[in-house]
Amino acid sequence: MIFGGLMKLTLLDYPEKVACTLFTLGCNLRCPFCHNATLVTGHDVEHLTEEDVLAFLDKRKHVLEGMCLTGGEPLINNVEEIAAFLTKVKALGYLVKLDTNGFFPKKLQKLVSSGLVDYVGMDVKNSLSRYAETVGCAPDLAAMQRSVAYLKGGVVPYEFRMTVTGNHHDDKSVEELGQWLRSDSPLYLQKFVDSGDILDKTTYGCDEDTMRRYRDILLPYMPNVKLRGMSD
Repeated sequence: MIFGGLMKLTLLDYPEKVACTLFTLGCNLRCPFCHNATLVTGHDVEHLTEEDVLAFLDKRKHVLEGMCLTGGEPLINNVEEIAAFLTKVKALGYLVKLDTNGFFPKKLQKLVSSGLVDYVGMDVKNSLSRYAETVGCAPDLAAMQRSVAYLKGGVVPYEFRMTVTGNHHDDKSVEELGQWLRSDSPLYLQKFVDSGDILDKTTYGCDEDTMRRYRDILLPYMPNVKLRGMSD
């Protein structure tokens, strides 16, 4: 596999673990608020080989507890290649967190059932009625919903999270999301922040009061909804 970046230390990406974050190239979606646009397009990105990454992990295995595999979208890659790589990562003693948008449920199930993934972070983008607008393409919503149902079955520790913008989310869409996702599963709301490397420069965020209002709208459906990177 070829990778597009490595964050050598993170205390945020893997809950309660000291970890590193590994970025894959490419994505099946084109979310206008994506903060890793260069990873999605693959333009002007310094490539890392699997050998580069494994050498780093071997050197840091007594310091780091986990590795987060994120993107882009990791699961656009061949699942056998992902499995072979993660097998090597696990052999070094690492816990593995996989970030995914949920549009590859069979690959997700294969990796989890093989014991190669210890934690999953799945992005949910919006209400089903506004999903296409929010991901910038015509998505296979049935596939994404299969991933949601699979995770809600409790097969692996996981979280849902949603990046909230000012122009793609509103009270109605947030309530529709809650009505659809309805469960005790953890859902983190994270406020959109312009990284300077986004696909649509017209995207804008919302204020913290709006974020709190969205949390309150969701609470009757999702009692474990939380705000990430904000105080209550």
